[in-house]
Amino acid sequence: MTRSILPLEFRSALSKGADFVHTAVMVRFASSCAAGFALAALLQSVPAAGQVITIDTSGKGAATANGPVDRRFAQIQPTHVDLPKEALNAKTRIELIRTMQSEQGFAMRPFPRGHKGLTLVANGKLEPAGEGYLNMVVSEGICAKPGDRVVLTDVKIEHDKIIFELNGGPDLKHRILRHIEIGGGMGTSPVVQGEEQDPTGARLTLDFKGHIPDMTGAQVKALLAPLISFDVKTPIQAFTDTLPPKLKEAILNHQVLVGMSTDMVLFAKGQPQTKTREVDGQMPFEEWIYGQPPQDVDFVRINGNRVIRVEIAKLGKPMEVFNQDVVEGMMRTDGTPVIAEKSNTRTIEEGDVERDPNKQAPAAPPSLKNPGEATEPTMSPNTGQMRPVQFPKPHPDDQPAAQPGANPDDQPPAASPPAASPSPAPPSQFASPAGRAGV
Repeated sequence: MTRSILPLEFRSALSKGADFVHTAVMVRFASSCAAGFALAALLQSVPAAGQVITIDTSGKGAATANGPVDRRFAQIQPTHVDLPKEALNAKTRIELIRTMQSEQGFAMRPFPRGHKGLTLVANGKLEPAGEGYLNMVVSEGICAKPGDRVVLTDVKIEHDKIIFELNGGPDLKHRILRHIEIGGGMGTSPVVQGEEQDPTGARLTLDFKGHIPDMTGAQVKALLAPLISFDVKTPIQAFTDTLPPKLKEAILNHQVLVGMSTDMVLFAKGQPQTKTREVDGQMPFEEWIYGQPPQDVDFVRINGNRVIRVEIAKLGKPMEVFNQDVVEGMMRTDGTPVIAEKSNTRTIEEGDVERDPNKQAPAAPPSLKNPGEATEPTMSPNTGQMRPVQFPKPHPDDQPAAQPGANPDDQPPAASPPAASPSPAPPSQFASPAGRAGV
């Protein structure tokens, strides 16, 4: 009688493949000869002593944090591709894989890394979208920026979806076996030897919500157009095609605008002749200088990843200075919907908040007066000196009532009795005898 040395949880986890990463199993084998030989035959490993298999599902490579993502990428414009009603047959399936395998294109929006990846519904919306997509790009890291070249390294066709692996995919090879270590005695060793760099690819799933139609590779590319462009382009064409028309025109005309990113500046002007680093108050910045006299000289000031100031010096003309951000408005008016904010939300500013003197009034000084109460001037208009402090007059209701045993010094003086008619005063006991005799 032969018994399996693998428990049911372990065998079911191995049969599930990729879903196994969500199940943590630790199996400890008995130190019997039968168990040792069965384990050696199964994994071609080491002595038949007490064997331990440890499965670690703790994680994935650390994602690279990225800066904020332009909100115009939060939504996509659904496609309208006519698809046949017949289901995909075996011949078309092979042709579709041959057409899309190793195909190259250009990313039209940031592609996030991560095992789950993005899901695009055929002629539908992107999942996740909106804030979920923006948070996914920032938390998981970016596989490709808009305009970067991407390669479809693997294509898998399932019942109602097509899964594309971009730039090698987001998972390591032998992902399950990398979480298994085997050993005896005091030490263990991983089944898969060698260290491999963390994957930097992405996953894109094209979902058809039913069955895959009998379509061609050109139709698949048309469905993926909001995310990947398969047209033949130069690098600058691939990058500018992801931008609004006005911003694209400015870059093609080699013009730098306040609010551009460093990538936009490099595509518009190329590498600068000179770079300097300076500090304005407490703000560090870089000055990129283009051109030499007698030609026009452009001074592009960059803080972080954005242009904050542009100065253009022309021979015999005054310096032209631009410091108003004009790119943000172009990004938000690209025709794609911006996530609508709730009408019942408001922004609360806390701490030291920088105010724009051109748009916001200075904050009022702190005051003890109620809202709407008039404030008297503290300076005399005649002498220019500060007026004396005026204490408020006591109100009758503010005086405590007299209580028995209270301190008499803390009580207000008693009210005088009402005036009465004059009456003769009684004779004094200290009056003289003559006086009394006279009375």
